[in-house]
Amino acid sequence: MSVGIVTDSNSGISVAQGAQLGIFVVPMPLLVDGEIRYEGVDLTSEEFYAAQLAGRDVSTSQPSPGDVMDLWDRVLEEYDQLVYIPMSSGLSASCQTAQGLAESYDGKVEVADLRRISVTQQLAVLDAVELAKLGLTAREIREELDRVAMDAMIYIGVETLTYLRRGGRVTPAAAAMGNLLNIKPLLKIYGERLDAFAKVRGVKACKQRAVEALRESVEEFQSEGWNFVVGTAHTYRTQEEIQDWQRTLEENFPGIPAYHGELALSVGCHTGPGAFGMGVVRRVDLPKK
Repeated sequence: MSVGIVTDSNSGISVAQGAQLGIFVVPMPLLVDGEIRYEGVDLTSEEFYAAQLAGRDVSTSQPSPGDVMDLWDRVLEEYDQLVYIPMSSGLSASCQTAQGLAESYDGKVEVADLRRISVTQQLAVLDAVELAKLGLTAREIREELDRVAMDAMIYIGVETLTYLRRGGRVTPAAAAMGNLLNIKPLLKIYGERLDAFAKVRGVKACKQRAVEALRESVEEFQSEGWNFVVGTAHTYRTQEEIQDWQRTLEENFPGIPAYHGELALSVGCHTGPGAFGMGVVRRVDLPKK
């Protein structure tokens, strides 16, 4: 039984990268001044954040059911079954839509609701590839992913409240006051929600609070005896800033496997450029061949 692995570009895996990894990717549509563009196809992260910085109207959207089913049909020409791994159902309706579409595929399509996004979603996709190589069925892979789905946490600091205000996550008055007082919110993505976690003054203090929060989560994962990694993520920062943030993680969590990536544009739509994330992700326990 051969199983294809399908995800969307919210995972941080582009169509081109997916082709190299043996992963099929649905490119997520985004609206730029009302025009539909596709992440990693005709819209790069540099173009996306340049549009944000220029004050253009940028928002997220969902892939059409037709586009999703067309890709599934192509995958099923090559594989007996497939597992579709979209972004969290709590952050988009695209997962529920996919679950409804899968009902017409007679058990050949399993949709995993990971309750994850971006780097945490990406790691689950890579786990699914390894499980498929071991010969698990689509249903068995989905069940393994479901078992660890909620065991992931991302903390994200932002440079400005401007983009949270544009997305309706903070009021204009709160954003103006926060920017005036140099307040940097630390956000948390856990399961189905993107929520405020803490408010601190200045970027340095925000980064330190992220490290402290992550340490608490890591200690919890360690106490459970789970297989996990820590990692960093970002939106449109300089290479020097990215490397400095990665060193911060590695210095504070020595000996723990680390994974580094870029936050998906669907997250960047709310945080804007200059966001910095740090998180911990439980991996599946791969059975021996």
